[in-house]
Amino acid sequence: MNLTFYKYQGTGNDFIIVDNRTKTFPKNNVSIIEKLCDRNFGIGADGVILIENDTESDFRMIYYNADGSETMCGNGGRCAVAFAKHLNIINEKTSFIAFDGPHYAEIEDNIVSLQMIDVNEVNISNNHSFVYTGTQHHVELVDNISDFPVYQKGKEIRNSYKEPGSNVNFVEQLNTNTFRVRTYEKGVEDETLACGTGVTAVAIAMHATNKTKNTSINLPVEGGNLSVSFNEKNGVYTNVFLQGPATLVFKGNIEI
Repeated sequence: MNLTFYKYQGTGNDFIIVDNRTKTFPKNNVSIIEKLCDRNFGIGADGVILIENDTESDFRMIYYNADGSETMCGNGGRCAVAFAKHLNIINEKTSFIAFDGPHYAEIEDNIVSLQMIDVNEVNISNNHSFVYTGTQHHVELVDNISDFPVYQKGKEIRNSYKEPGSNVNFVEQLNTNTFRVRTYEKGVEDETLACGTGVTAVAIAMHATNKTKNTSINLPVEGGNLSVSFNEKNGVYTNVFLQGPATLVFKGNIEI
């Protein structure tokens, strides 16, 4: 089978995106997803995104991590919106369905603002917080994040959680509303250059633990800059928006 694909990236979080409205992609074949994402023997990516038709929204986004596990991906969602606009499925505003439910988004000049799910609970421990933002996230403040052993410590913490495990975000506060983030992602099993659900979890956790009073947070990551804004009342976070660039890298074909 000859597969036409598009490579997108959002602050370095990179994805193989396929127009699967004809339902021809063998999405139950995990080994194909793994091979496509392999950076030595495949195209190379953090995950695979399929765009499909949906009866109640503009499109359906299906996201697979590099290991074939299905979940929600914030940067993937932003890239899916950019791809849907490329296909002329949408204009500047859209509603679509993903793993964790419906999402609203807006796109202007390759900057995508994606509404994330509401967060009703932040579990706060002595040295970390845990937040579900469409997938599981451990958030931990550290010093000197540039030299922090993200892969080693992230892998240890990721495996300390029961299945399906947790993404692990290490955070250094730069000022009152800016937090630098590095993330170890489950499913990729490595540090990625950015994680959209991760920075969303970080922004909410930093507010919930009184590290900031701001409701618009800047989040520099290894691959660029993201921002998260929200409303908060009685510990419930609503109107949560993740914003950042989503860019087409190239289009190609591969035999699978």
